[in-house]
Amino acid sequence: MTGRRLRDLGLHVVPFLRPLEYPGRPAPEPCLLLGDELLPLRAGAGPLGTWPVVDGADPLDAVLGALGAAPAGRRLPVVAVGSNASPAQIRHKLVGAGLPAVVPMVPVTVRGVGVGCSAHIGRAGYVAAAPYADPDAEGPLVVGWLDPAQLAVVDASEVHYRRVPLPGAAYPMTLPSGARLGGAQVYVSRHGVLLDPATGRPRPGGGDQAALLRALLAASPRLRALLGPDPVTWTERARGDDAVRERGARIFAEEGWVRAEEGLPAAPV
Repeated sequence: MTGRRLRDLGLHVVPFLRPLEYPGRPAPEPCLLLGDELLPLRAGAGPLGTWPVVDGADPLDAVLGALGAAPAGRRLPVVAVGSNASPAQIRHKLVGAGLPAVVPMVPVTVRGVGVGCSAHIGRAGYVAAAPYADPDAEGPLVVGWLDPAQLAVVDASEVHYRRVPLPGAAYPMTLPSGARLGGAQVYVSRHGVLLDPATGRPRPGGGDQAALLRALLAASPRLRALLGPDPVTWTERARGDDAVRERGARIFAEEGWVRAEEGLPAAPV
């Protein structure tokens, strides 16, 4: 069984390796990530495991079983607001941990979750996206269905985040079939989200990373002194030095740009 290669689809760039291209390109349609390929899924009225894998019209669970992978019902849906929506980034994390990159990924319409910027600088040098509660927000976010071993790898990669449940009753999630997803998980920043001083609202995240870094540099002389004068210099300095990244995060707070995320569900005790 074959799909289309990530490179042929223009989805091969790994944001961790090319930080100014964060968050990478998301899965564009329901699909099964299989190594460095995507196999399209056809959304159906039944559970995810019954959706046909278009290449052979076999249901997803049959394909997963043939691969020795966990069926959909034994996987946890996780909403991605940043680079975990990128097949290349997920593949990079899983393969780097010695696991097969076999993950169903589906764009889902989610209501009540805004996409902002985490108030920290990641070890790859970029300012990553982070969710926040916004009752007016509604749009597509990619959901990946991870088995327990894959989930442990992604959890370990998200040291600046806590994974919390996102109940479907409070945050409606609509699959491409029109059916509702009963609930999922989401990674919430431990540092809060960045505010835009011009509006007092969270800065939009998950967009053009270079533009974001330029805006942050323009807004703070202390950031320019530490990480400037441009986005390339920012990522080069930040990638190589824990202390620089920590100082940058302190500057975010000293500038008054940080808002704790208190609206999303609390982490389970």
